[in-house]
Amino acid sequence: MKKTLITLVSLYMGMSLLAQNKNKTLFTINNEITTIDDFKRVYEKNLNVIQDEESKDVSNNLALFINFKLKVKQAYDLKLDTLASYQREIEIYKNQLMAPYLQDEKLLNKLVEEAYFRTQNEVNVSHILIKLSETATPNDTLIAYNKIMEARSRILKGDSFENVAKEVSEDPSAKTNGGSLGYFGAFNMVYSFENAAYKTTIGSVSMPFKTRFGYHILKANSIRKSLGEIEVAHILISDTSAVGKSKIEEVYLKLEKGTSFEDLAKEYSMDVGSKDTGGKLRKFGTGRMVKPFEEASFALREVSEYSKPFKTRFGYHIVTLIEQYPVLPFDEIKEELHTAVKKNGRSKLSVDAILNRLKREYKIRENETTKALFNRPDFREMPYDSLQETLLTINEKKIKLVAFVKDIQNRRQKDVPVLFEMFKDAEILAYFKENLVNTEPEYAYSLSEYKDGILLFDLMQEKIWNKSSNDSIGLKSYFDTNVIKYNSKDLEKIKGEVISDYQTYLEDKWVADLRTKNKVEINKKALKKVLKYYKKKQ
Repeated sequence: MKKTLITLVSLYMGMSLLAQNKNKTLFTINNEITTIDDFKRVYEKNLNVIQDEESKDVSNNLALFINFKLKVKQAYDLKLDTLASYQREIEIYKNQLMAPYLQDEKLLNKLVEEAYFRTQNEVNVSHILIKLSETATPNDTLIAYNKIMEARSRILKGDSFENVAKEVSEDPSAKTNGGSLGYFGAFNMVYSFENAAYKTTIGSVSMPFKTRFGYHILKANSIRKSLGEIEVAHILISDTSAVGKSKIEEVYLKLEKGTSFEDLAKEYSMDVGSKDTGGKLRKFGTGRMVKPFEEASFALREVSEYSKPFKTRFGYHIVTLIEQYPVLPFDEIKEELHTAVKKNGRSKLSVDAILNRLKREYKIRENETTKALFNRPDFREMPYDSLQETLLTINEKKIKLVAFVKDIQNRRQKDVPVLFEMFKDAEILAYFKENLVNTEPEYAYSLSEYKDGILLFDLMQEKIWNKSSNDSIGLKSYFDTNVIKYNSKDLEKIKGEVISDYQTYLEDKWVADLRTKNKVEINKKALKKVLKYYKKKQ
């Protein structure tokens, strides 16, 4: 109900956000100006959903608009905007509304196109990992980097990648697979790893690069057209001994003799998550299942074709193909990819692009004298009253040292200069968000609409809806006064209709009272121009 009202009242919104000297005053409420442009914006937005000619009447819409303004004014007079529940809801909406402004759309579109290419084309790589904690000291970082560089040097001098991976890689699986990760596409690895995989020339070894796991090098083995996704069902015998092998072979013989795969899965499969549905699994692409399972599944070509028994670390399996899902055309999955990119780590690149632009546009000054205090061993423990110097200035906004100290009080994993750069970035973005209402008119309009819509909802609930539903005496009195207009004399039989009429009555009475208590003045000359303007457009 609230969302519906907000949508409707947004049609009657007016915001004096444009420079007043550029707009003619259309009307005032207690000397508070509403301009012609304010009304035109709302009226023209309203035209998109109006069906009948009467509702398009400019004078009628102006009256509704003034009524709306009067109601919202009362909501502010009653300080409904100071309620904690209101402020929480507005804060949530602000974060949603400003999200697009924190993304570089041009870069996002490039990332979407990149993701589609990587959805269409899968790369096969092998890698070596030297683990490194995200809180590692500079010395630990240097040691890890030297180890990975030494491994790369050995490979370039002729050692096989597989042997070096088995010997030095700290990825446990490398001991058995020689670092091979098989084929994968977009969104299957952390973005920095995916990026390195696709940007390394086939047959060559990358330079070291870092992810949250540590330092890597990789060898790009090959690239191929994507196999898309598939849906399969499987039968699992989780016993990896000879007994398990015998059981899966027994199931396979029954399958060969014509017993349905679904029935056999329900009877024999030890995968409790899928056996009741005949062994069905969610659809998947390459890089999401253990290698033997993936290879056996993608080797199936026809629906209902099934594999011979094979083994993974989970046990013995038989799989059957249910459906194949090739990669769809770009236009059909563009929005899905756009959403995936925003949720994925690569979206940080877009935020970083915005941040870098702001750093170029804003006048940012760091107080080097204040920053010298970072070197004090007791920096975090200094009393707050001694930290009142300006540390950072963003345009006209001054940020004191105490704000930074509070921010890093319990963050000791990183050095203070590193934390300062993070703090500065956060303050720049915070400043940008705070000033969106001044720099982005559409954001300001939408936020104002939502704020007023929420206030009006709360006020309507108090003045109209709750009263019409809970005031049984008032409802009965209204019914008795107007009984002649109803065919039934039994209120209970037509209560819904009467409540609706009673709400209209209460609202009309409320608006009349507001009109009496407030001074509304319409600029007749300006209204005449508005009427003439829309008459010409008809």
